[in-house]
Amino acid sequence: MQIGLISDTHGLLRPQALAALVGCKHLIHAGDIGSRSNQHNGVLDRLGTLAPLTVVRGNNDRASWAESIPWAATLEFEGVRIHVLHILGDLAFDPVAAGVRVVISGHSHQPCIETRNGVLYVNPGSAGPRRFKLPVTVARLHVEAGRAEAELVTLLG
Repeated sequence: MQIGLISDTHGLLRPQALAALVGCKHLIHAGDIGSRSNQHNGVLDRLGTLAPLTVVRGNNDRASWAESIPWAATLEFEGVRIHVLHILGDLAFDPVAAGVRVVISGHSHQPCIETRNGVLYVNPGSAGPRRFKLPVTVARLHVEAGRAEAELVTLLG
């Protein structure tokens, strides 16, 4: 099963990001959906046309449209438990003890895939406005039979 990961759109959903997520069976947005003017500009509506969508709030998602969006979510696909939150530093439990195999976060705009203590940590980077000289990216999580692997997809280098 392929799960599309996107974060930090800040109101901008690039056509390249949509194209990179086509074919995913589920999508996860790891927060900072809208712009600083607190408009989500249809980002979630457009993502939702591709696949079922799980969304968490980011630190910039403060307007009334975001009030019903949770700060974190835990899901399970193909025997793999996945925890999603925007700021990794806010993780308030031990993922190993909780049986979480994958932690997805955003916030830093820095794409990253790393394994620590058997837990896969994925930050898909930012798919929205470019920050500093960081690449514009999304990620794909491949989950099958209790195993998970991730890959970054660079939209703009």
